[in-house]
Amino acid sequence: MENSLNSSIVELLGNVRRTKPLVHHITNYVTVNDCANATQAIGASPIMADDIEEAAEITAISSALVLNIGTLNKRTVESMIAAGKEANNRGIPVILDPVGAGASELRNETVRRLLAELRFSVIRGNMSEIRYIAGLRATTKGVDASEADLENSMQSGMDIARALANQYHCTIAITGATDIVSDGKSVFCVENGHPMLSSITGTGCMCTSLIGSFCGITTDYRMAAVAGLLCMGIAGENAYEAAGQQGNGSYRVAIIDEISKLSPETINRRASVYEARV
Repeated sequence: MENSLNSSIVELLGNVRRTKPLVHHITNYVTVNDCANATQAIGASPIMADDIEEAAEITAISSALVLNIGTLNKRTVESMIAAGKEANNRGIPVILDPVGAGASELRNETVRRLLAELRFSVIRGNMSEIRYIAGLRATTKGVDASEADLENSMQSGMDIARALANQYHCTIAITGATDIVSDGKSVFCVENGHPMLSSITGTGCMCTSLIGSFCGITTDYRMAAVAGLLCMGIAGENAYEAAGQQGNGSYRVAIIDEISKLSPETINRRASVYEARV
């Protein structure tokens, strides 16, 4: 099964690099450059247009739409709604990154509105963000998952992912030491990654951008999420070997390098992904 998964991910990566899907981001200004570079490195084409005057128009010519609430303001919320509705009307996949959900009433209200008014193909968040969306007790630490939420068992995470995927008819991706992906039926686990990824701002946002890039070339959004998380995890491992000892700044740059250098050989050699029994 693992070899079949690797082959599927290699095929998706090749399709991204061959077709270069345009991925529209309405994202946050802390990580927007990293998201653009990660999208470019995987082989897709990024565009960042958050003004209400063009958000829907840009979405209409895109292959995927990524909505990220990391640096939230009321102006961009309206752009997200307009772009999301355009994407829904045209059958363009929409990916949500609910950064810091549970941390403030504005974020909570925005997430509730986005979920009520838009249909999502993938929702990617850390355990605290996903627990909040699921209506469970969650204790966020700013935009990071709290230690208490991270202590939840893998089985609990898989159960939450499946239930939420069925509730919103989408794919749920929970990032952590082991990433969990579910479409409500099957559950996949990705064990690639490195602890140093958590020391760099924006690695979660970059994951979402990679997922958006894969969503732009397939309707199998479950596998798109698995591919995005796996590519980020392998890049994090390789970047640590290449530059981790030099410090955070070098490691950050090396992540982009390693995303751009991903190859079928690297994926087949390093991938640690499996379908869980549920």
